[in-house]
Amino acid sequence: MNLHEYQGKEILASYGVRVQRGHVANNAEEAVEKAKQLTAETGTGWHVIKAQIHAGGRGKGGGVKLAKNLDQVKEIAGQIIGMDLVTPQTPPQGKRVHKVLVAEDVYYPGESETSEFYMSVLLNRGKGRNMIMYSTEGGMDIEEVAEHTPHLIFTEEIDPAVGLQGFQARRIAFNLGLEGNAFKEMVKFVDALYRAYIGSDASMFEINPVLKTSDNKIIAVDAKVDLDDNALFRHKDLAEMRDVREENPIEVEAKEVGLNYVDLDGTVGCMVNGAGLAMATMDLIKYAGFEPANFLDVGGTADAKRVETAFRIILKDPNVKAILINIFGGIVRCDRVAQGVVDAYKNMGDAIKVPIIVRLQGTNAEIAKELIDNSGMPILSAVQFQEAADQVKAALS
Repeated sequence: MNLHEYQGKEILASYGVRVQRGHVANNAEEAVEKAKQLTAETGTGWHVIKAQIHAGGRGKGGGVKLAKNLDQVKEIAGQIIGMDLVTPQTPPQGKRVHKVLVAEDVYYPGESETSEFYMSVLLNRGKGRNMIMYSTEGGMDIEEVAEHTPHLIFTEEIDPAVGLQGFQARRIAFNLGLEGNAFKEMVKFVDALYRAYIGSDASMFEINPVLKTSDNKIIAVDAKVDLDDNALFRHKDLAEMRDVREENPIEVEAKEVGLNYVDLDGTVGCMVNGAGLAMATMDLIKYAGFEPANFLDVGGTADAKRVETAFRIILKDPNVKAILINIFGGIVRCDRVAQGVVDAYKNMGDAIKVPIIVRLQGTNAEIAKELIDNSGMPILSAVQFQEAADQVKAALS
């Protein structure tokens, strides 16, 4: 589950991470009031207006601007709220901005120059350990840094048995070239950031930039946070932060009816029981020369009602040109699944306008194939993987 910047900063602040302070506004008038409130709290004279969407690169698309007075706060907030913001991480049509964060200006003049760093905490899946990735090249796309100057990216792996150690936090501060009070601040920052990551059961915390201010404070200027959906039952307060307007509407609908669905870019819809078989089915589609339109795991039950619901979810994607149903009949018998497919097809009438290929293997697979073949419905049946692939290819040729 992705969070907005302001939500990520709330989590960080609760663990003692120093963040760029701000307040959320839903319209231009409210933005002005929040700016006044922020000035009273922090003394800031200028305000940064930030679009709140689940995507990075907002500044490149015009979603982050500096306001030097209250008139500009109102004008800029009015421009950003309601716009379809296009960034390198959004769909081509962009994402609609519903709210902005009115934040304090932290790039004030002082005794030293400001510096920007990159830092993230995430899981190194290859080694089964959390790691902190960081760089002196903050404020830039980390992908660009990795491609052109990989020697400027450092990683610190954390042993799960002992957690983040003090010497590791100090090594990070040293590699970032810090000294004096800034060094001490960074050590505290790293420790608090890691505790926030662990405490919230996050999949990722990305802070870009981490700012060393002119008076040697370390501040999280941005916060990109991804929480592990599987752990949200332990964090009811964090689960309430979900903003479904930022998510794929088909995926949201599928989740509400208990289907595991992920939208993809291909043309062949998939309906499968079991995550492993679903992955294999997507490989099968690619092997046939096509691309899967989705990942959809219907789970252990595949009766007519559930199959019909899955059909309707898949067909909401206008790019779907065929649907491959691949069911292993272990917990549920294949003949029951086949009857469910036939009944669902009948119930939907003319709503299904694409070829349907059904591959059933397991208990009563032969009976299931007969049910499909004798149904009078334009449904193609298969028994072997290769046979299903060939039928997909024939249907789309």
